[in-house]
Formats: sequence, structure tokens, C-alpha cells
Amino acid sequence: QVQLVESGGGLVQPGGSLRLSCAASGFTFSSYVMSWYRQAPGKERELVAVITNLGRRTNYADSVKGRFTISRDNAKNTMYLQMNSLKPEDTAVYYCKATLGPIDSWGQGTQVTVSS
Repeated sequence: QVQLVESGGGLVQPGGSLRLSCAASGFTFSSYVMSWYRQAPGKERELVAVITNLGRRTNYADSVKGRFTISRDNAKNTMYLQMNSLKPEDTAVYYCKATLGPIDSWGQGTQVTVSS
């Protein structure tokens, strides 16, 4: 059974940094493409960043390019999102997603609030 648990969210001032983690269990982590999504109040869930199963390729939403970095440690079954230069518009619930073929599995999300 796929389990994904996000952590690392919180309240941070504009310009600050946070590092999100997504701990995975119940499946062969290194076989899955992993992604971070976010959903702000009143908005649709949007893709933030994606990383291939061995971490060789990444892709980012234009809104976070140059500020966020996605990474993974397959030995620890964990994915990360380093978020720098945070802006108020980055405020959202951040979710991790595991994808294998047509099947997606989601975590429960972690709240990130950027405010002074």
C-alpha cells in the first residue's frame, strides 16, 4: 500500500526558505516518478516540480524556476522540495505524488504560508 507523508511546511516571511520532505513507504520508491503539487485557496491544484525515478531529469513550473529545487534520495525513500526566495503567492497546501504508469498516489499535504 502506497503511503506518502509530507512534512516541513509552516509559516515563513517573504524571502525566506523552507524544505519540504515526502517520506514514502509501501512501494518500490526508485521505480516511481515523483512530483510536488500545490493548491492555494480557491484555486486548482497545480504542478510545481517533477523528478524522474532515478533523479536524472527534473522539470519546474515557470513560477518557481530558479527558486525551488526538487530532489530525491532513493536510499531513504524520500523526496524533497527546497524552496528559496519565497513569495506570498507561494502560499498553498503542498502535496507529493507518486506515479507509476497510469496510477497516481497522493500524500495528505502540508501547509506553507508566506506572510509578514
